[in-house]
Amino acid sequence: MNSKKGFTLVEILVVVIVIGILAAIVIPQFIWKAKKIQNNQSVAYWCYENHWKLKEMCRIAKDLGIKSIELVGISDPNNLKKNWNTLKKYGLVDAMHFVHGFERGLNNPDNWEECLGALRKGIDDCSEYGFPNVLTFVGFRVPGISDEKAIENCVAALKQVAPYAEKKKVNICLEILNSRVAEEMKGHPGYQGDHTDYCMEIIKGVNSPRVKLLFDIYHAQIMGDDVIRCIQQYKDYIGHYHTAGVPGRNEIDDTQKINYRAVMQAIRKTGYEGYVGQEFIPTRDPFQGLKEAVALCDM
Repeated sequence: MNSKKGFTLVEILVVVIVIGILAAIVIPQFIWKAKKIQNNQSVAYWCYENHWKLKEMCRIAKDLGIKSIELVGISDPNNLKKNWNTLKKYGLVDAMHFVHGFERGLNNPDNWEECLGALRKGIDDCSEYGFPNVLTFVGFRVPGISDEKAIENCVAALKQVAPYAEKKKVNICLEILNSRVAEEMKGHPGYQGDHTDYCMEIIKGVNSPRVKLLFDIYHAQIMGDDVIRCIQQYKDYIGHYHTAGVPGRNEIDDTQKINYRAVMQAIRKTGYEGYVGQEFIPTRDPFQGLKEAVALCDM
């Protein structure tokens, strides 16, 4: 007598349903991990350091196709080289190196020794590690230093260090910050370089291929600058981009008003090959918000 028994129709249907459910869960995750991000994306570590330690941030960055964790030196400057070695271990870079603060900037000659010394040291460090950019700032307004004089001072200061940056093949990026929002790390009332056109007068005045603009889309939008016009007009001078939602400096999702899809299309059309840095403060699940931003900004 044959004791073998075949599967019933119900059993077959159950197996098919289970396989379908598993496929719906697993395949999208596999596709995401296998996807190659088409552009160079970065993430600002200070936005996530309360959620993840650096090593965990590195693993997340690699999973999402992010190639840089930037501004690592803001919170832990004394362990910079140790942290940079961790980045290198994961095949990552620090695409924007923070070397001096934004209150005491190049607009005031009293700050030059401090700022230029920090820039030279940062250029040396980036050159050693093969990292592309150091960050600099105009600084806060100072009584007796007009907008015109501040431009003149910044140009004079940057001309002192630009040849060294050219020699070391490291960019110096000047950042626009908004002066309207009086909330910590969301705005900087008193900052003198608070418009794109103003910062561009400085950069053009220096006239060095290694002095560029860090175009922060969030800050520019807050100040009323025409973001896409600036991208198109200053494409040859932009060395780095930062993202964040307006208002709030939070996720770049549908809860804020910048059309990042249009912005990224404008950036792509310029032929830009540098880094786009995600620099928003998460208000919900940090991984999901970052994953969505990476997908949105993938050119």
